[in-house]
Amino acid sequence: MSEPGQSRWNRVLLKLSGEAFAGEKPFGIDGGAIGKIADDIVDARNNLGVEVAVVVGGGNIWRGITGAASGLDRAQADYMGMLATVMNALALQDVLEQKGIPTRVQSAIVMPQVAEEYIRRRAIRHMDKGRVVIFAAGTGNPFFTTDTTAALRAVEIEAEVLLKGTHGGVDGIYSADPRTDSSATKIGALSYLDVLNKDLRVMDSTAITHCMENKMPIVVFDLMGEGTLHGLLTGSSIGTMVS
Repeated sequence: MSEPGQSRWNRVLLKLSGEAFAGEKPFGIDGGAIGKIADDIVDARNNLGVEVAVVVGGGNIWRGITGAASGLDRAQADYMGMLATVMNALALQDVLEQKGIPTRVQSAIVMPQVAEEYIRRRAIRHMDKGRVVIFAAGTGNPFFTTDTTAALRAVEIEAEVLLKGTHGGVDGIYSADPRTDSSATKIGALSYLDVLNKDLRVMDSTAITHCMENKMPIVVFDLMGEGTLHGLLTGSSIGTMVS
């Protein structure tokens, strides 16, 4: 347990789904939702002194697997999805900087007019200087999810934990879907093998395996709940720990 007003982790990787950017809308970017996410990051950085990196998805704009299902080439559809994550990253960067937070977007696809190229050592240097680093364009390769990107980047930047933020009101991992099964119970902690063997679909299996091999803990929590990120960082029993 951390001391009151102190974070139990110094450097974290926050994984945001693209759908979180849409808020209550079916797609697109909602200003209120992105403002709430930004406020939580500002609080973590300014009030708790946490070094924050973010990996963003793009499902609020485009999902590669959906495009493939409609007849597009899967690799081409995935590249389109990577461009959607850049749009979300730029939106989050703009809101954070309006709130006075120095921010850098690093893209796995080179586009120097709008973002830095992803370079591991440069990302770490930014974080050492107190900047929030937002990783966009996934891994830069088709067929890999942004969950896998989050696992990869968390290990690369030597984060202490990967925080997987959900957006549908579910505050962790349950025995069943609590939205459809009233008997579902929340699970406080699981092993990586439990997640894989039970096919819990918290993150894709490649991401879970990478975290397991590198001993990177994962916390699944409700990103959009009031004060949940602050409470999680300061030691409250929030979400589900996978380790």
